[in-house]
Amino acid sequence: MRINTTYCLLSLLLLFTRFAYSGTIEVCNDCPITSLKEAIAFAKPTDTVLVKKGTYKEHSILINKPLSIIGENYPVIDGERKGEIITITSNNVTVDGLFIINVGTSYTEDYAAIRIKKSKHFTIKNNVLEKLFFGIYLEKSNYGKVIHNKIIGEAIEEYNSGNGIQLWYSNHIDIEHNYVEHVRDGIYLEFSDNCTIKNNVSTLNLRYGLHFMFSNDDVYQNNTFEKNGAGVAVMFSKKIKMLDNTFKENWGTASYGLLLKEINDAEISRNTFEENTIGINIEGSNRIIYKNNNFINNGWAVKVRGACYTNSFLENNFLYNSFDISYNSKVNDNIFDKNFWSNYTGYDLDKNGIGDVPYRPVKLFSYIVNRTPETIILLRSLFIDLIDFSEKVSPVFTPDNLLDNNPSTKKITW
Repeated sequence: MRINTTYCLLSLLLLFTRFAYSGTIEVCNDCPITSLKEAIAFAKPTDTVLVKKGTYKEHSILINKPLSIIGENYPVIDGERKGEIITITSNNVTVDGLFIINVGTSYTEDYAAIRIKKSKHFTIKNNVLEKLFFGIYLEKSNYGKVIHNKIIGEAIEEYNSGNGIQLWYSNHIDIEHNYVEHVRDGIYLEFSDNCTIKNNVSTLNLRYGLHFMFSNDDVYQNNTFEKNGAGVAVMFSKKIKMLDNTFKENWGTASYGLLLKEINDAEISRNTFEENTIGINIEGSNRIIYKNNNFINNGWAVKVRGACYTNSFLENNFLYNSFDISYNSKVNDNIFDKNFWSNYTGYDLDKNGIGDVPYRPVKLFSYIVNRTPETIILLRSLFIDLIDFSEKVSPVFTPDNLLDNNPSTKKITW
């Protein structure tokens, strides 16, 4: 027992000594150490490297031990377009407060401003990344935080541009309070589960503000996806929660506020879809609850394509869209109930807030436009009003059982 006690005391003493002697190494142009590479090589595990304000022309910086890299007044790390700038291969690394520019561009390598590779318990925060190929790239890394970073690219064409924040086989990651613009995809996830994406702004990107595939049990909340080339794409995933997000002004012939393809068992609630070509485009997606969303001034609020079953649209506001719901078949296995429709013209004699006449949200003209897009020029003509009325009375081309039997007569608040 005495030997075991002595061993434990020695172990605790060694651990205390290790942390007691964790030091701070300063980097500046007039310091004994003038480069980040040199400081990392000199540092002991758990040390802090404090980078003073200035410009440091470095690339291929490898962080292979637990360190905190702290920038004072945003020192510039200039990669001179020569390749990747910082690569992290150790657990327990923090990179905070750097201004990183001029990542190299390659057609064979995904050079990043900061790459985290097979690491855990890392924090990347308060950094500014500009003139980049990829911004922050996580590769087989888990239990990390990417927060309060500003990422501004120069993307012009998809083939020679990268993504702002990319996760590949990375789980349990928090991505919060980042701003991303002018890259290919603002935030990209592939094979990345149990991640939280909150309070980010992704705008003016070449393709998608958010793009994720084969990623399950993720939460997306309070993000803004605005003016992106193709909107947001969510594919081949399950158990997703998308809450309190804004999808706005994603316009174009192939643009959506939100594209859902092969998504199952998800919740999409309290989001705003405003001024998009299509608010939500749905294909092959099942058992999804759409509740308390606002669809405002979209071309199509919701466009349902094939193989979408047992979805529920509950207590949403459909406000002033050119088309509220579009279907490409006569089959409907989805529920529409207690939604507010600005185009509803029924009455509520008992004043209970529920229309006495069911609402049929799919118009014949939307069916015609799906088959012959050129007919969109007839929108709002008297002729279209007449054929929509005839289809409403006797449905032939649209699902005859697609009704909201309890349409709200007042805009829904939550």
